[in-house]
Amino acid sequence: MAVELDPPAAVLPPVAHPSGREKHGRLVQVLRTVSVAAYFLIGAVASSAPPLYWINRELYYAYMSLTKQSFGLLITTMTHWWGPTTIRISGDASVANQLRKTEDGLVEFSFPERMVMIANHQIYTDWLYLWWVGYANAPKMHGSIYIILKESLKYIPIVGTGMMFYGFIFMSRKMAVDQPRLAHRLGKLKTQHTAPDGKKYLDPMWLLLFPEGTNASQNGKNKSSKWAEKIGVKNPEHMLLPRSTGTYFCLNELKGTVEYVYDCTVAYEGVPRGKFGERIFTLGGTYIRGQPPKSVNFYWRRFRLADIPLDSPEVFDLWLRERWYEKDAFMEQYVSTGRFPASPVAVLTKGQEPFLETEVRTRYPWEILQIFTVLGAFGLVVSFLLNLWNRFTSALPVI
Repeated sequence: MAVELDPPAAVLPPVAHPSGREKHGRLVQVLRTVSVAAYFLIGAVASSAPPLYWINRELYYAYMSLTKQSFGLLITTMTHWWGPTTIRISGDASVANQLRKTEDGLVEFSFPERMVMIANHQIYTDWLYLWWVGYANAPKMHGSIYIILKESLKYIPIVGTGMMFYGFIFMSRKMAVDQPRLAHRLGKLKTQHTAPDGKKYLDPMWLLLFPEGTNASQNGKNKSSKWAEKIGVKNPEHMLLPRSTGTYFCLNELKGTVEYVYDCTVAYEGVPRGKFGERIFTLGGTYIRGQPPKSVNFYWRRFRLADIPLDSPEVFDLWLRERWYEKDAFMEQYVSTGRFPASPVAVLTKGQEPFLETEVRTRYPWEILQIFTVLGAFGLVVSFLLNLWNRFTSALPVI
């Protein structure tokens, strides 16, 4: 009796990467890994902080602003050299006249010196591209950016320590623990200073929050779906439900010192519907294997803080959720058409286009040298003081 065998299961072809095949062989990947790591570590060390905190607090915070500028230049040049991508930008009528293309092909933002920035969290590199926005702003703000992050990130070697030096705020997602931390850090960010002429002023500040609390993933999507079911609301298709408690606290603390909240909707070209960018555009793929996203897309809006309901956490929660449903609609348009809504032509600066395209890079190649000037200056001061001390001790009589 013949035995019928099941036909062999069809072998599905591998899904093509949206950025194409790996552009480098194994040897080149190893060399790129070494070069990226060496460049990042050398730049990170050059951007590190001396123990000024215990000597002079004002000098320490000024120095940290300089090192943040250096780190912004570091990740901008690193992306330009190892993970080049196109940035495509548009915005609604509230910001369209704050975006412009410069004569050298770059983009310049005209966002204020103090603001709160909120964004959906697609992949780990979101903060990197948003930090670049600070560099591309006029005035430049890449030395005054502060990010609210989940607590586990502060334990990453080198990077985590650097983020603590930079005054970034780490959240455990337990408000009883987080509220004192937030109050302490935000208190410093809203402290008034007095200029020599007696005028009061506030330090520049861009505070970046990701209200979703984590980047989009299948695990995050499942948790968001369960939370939406529990509270009886719709779960967004392309995003996670935002958690409003931390954002509500931050905005209330900064009320009176910040005029606007800027909202950025972020999308990466090549992420299929229902999939997650973190599994496609990994750090290794972007910087080592030559598979960065073909484009990173921003859609900007702004909201006046005075118009946001901050008297009731329940009303604010509804307000934030409605903004996220709007962002989800923008994402649906992007997934369906490959573009966010265009900037309205009626309010564009004369001669500008509805979509501005540029690349992540510095305006001038020599700016990378600024990373090492601060450390060099500090080294010269230390060397001078050591020589002075040696001369003093050598002049002492021998007993």
